[in-house]
Amino acid sequence: MSTRVKICGLRTAAALEAALQAGADLVGFVLYPKSPRNVSLAEAAALVRQARADGHARTVTLLVDPDDTLVDRVVAEIGPDLIQLHGHETPERAFEIRSRSGLPILKAVPVATAGEVETAFGYLAPRGGANLLMFDAKPPPDPAALPGGNGLAFDWHILEAARGRDFALAGGLTPENVAAAIRLTGASLVDVSSGVESRPGEKNPELIRRFLQAAKAAKQS
Repeated sequence: MSTRVKICGLRTAAALEAALQAGADLVGFVLYPKSPRNVSLAEAAALVRQARADGHARTVTLLVDPDDTLVDRVVAEIGPDLIQLHGHETPERAFEIRSRSGLPILKAVPVATAGEVETAFGYLAPRGGANLLMFDAKPPPDPAALPGGNGLAFDWHILEAARGRDFALAGGLTPENVAAAIRLTGASLVDVSSGVESRPGEKNPELIRRFLQAAKAAKQS
């Protein structure tokens, strides 16, 4: 079975259509004001409706340390298929959000060592609230740095601790390196945002197409 692909940080109907036509399995919409990929709840709701009309891709709303009010509004006003948590949420908070929203949780965890990879599995249900982990590069040591979407990769060899388990891989993926990343890690899902952009927040349809083509042709090791 080919690796699933998530195109994240989609902001426009045209970019979403490019991702859907290229065969994305999941499409993500960022609700984080500091991100160049941020959309409003109303914009995210319209994009989710567009994706649903296409019929095959699951929709993901990316949140960073959301409070209960935001979680409730996302469920009521957007109605995504999944919530992606990309902040400093604890396993307990992830569980609270999953219980409150009734939606599956994709939890992004920044890692730099094999030990951090192994510890991250404490986020998974039933101990934590996550249904799937996404391993990402740690952000730069800059207080203004985004929690993700920085175009940074990490040493994929540390994911040996995750071998044989379902997990998602993000961080510095591009059309040029995604096949190698899949072969090395065996990731069941790959996530890309900045790697298919012409500039921050502006998706490039040709890069999206090439990324999907490379990822779907790759063989998991």
